[in-house]
Amino acid sequence: MILSVGAFVRVGALLLVAVVLQLSALNQLSILGGHADLVVLVVAAVAYYAGSVTGSATGFAAGLLLDLLSGATMGASSLVLTAIGYGVGRFREVRDPSHGLLPVPVGALATAAWVVAFAAVSLMLDIGARVSPLVIRDMVVTVLLNALLALPVFTGCRKLLRPSLAVDPLE
Repeated sequence: MILSVGAFVRVGALLLVAVVLQLSALNQLSILGGHADLVVLVVAAVAYYAGSVTGSATGFAAGLLLDLLSGATMGASSLVLTAIGYGVGRFREVRDPSHGLLPVPVGALATAAWVVAFAAVSLMLDIGARVSPLVIRDMVVTVLLNALLALPVFTGCRKLLRPSLAVDPLE
């Protein structure tokens, strides 16, 4: 990614819109107990197209913004989203994507890592998370919902970030 003021503004606006949409609309919609999680997909998309360093910085900023606006324990989301951003970015740097539908499994795996790691961090910090067999069902539904949303989110992020990317991802 070409670091410029425009790149910071694009990524910042993208994160702000994603967090506000997540907290105001998507958390209220429950489908079979699961919720679509737009913030994880945006962090994964930025990391996928911009690399591991930008992905980890985006994950940290998104987690901090998410914790600040939701009133959650500070740092729990940032810790997990930083690791997800780095992991997705590193995957893209090491492996050359060979298929146009690769964002679907990348989004699904990033979401699965998010729900499992955030649950583990919540339990370790004793935030008050409840453990029941229904949690696993909700995690699976959330992963499936995000897999459905992954392609449009990745495409929108690619179009928004294209002027700031060093290499066009469509080539």
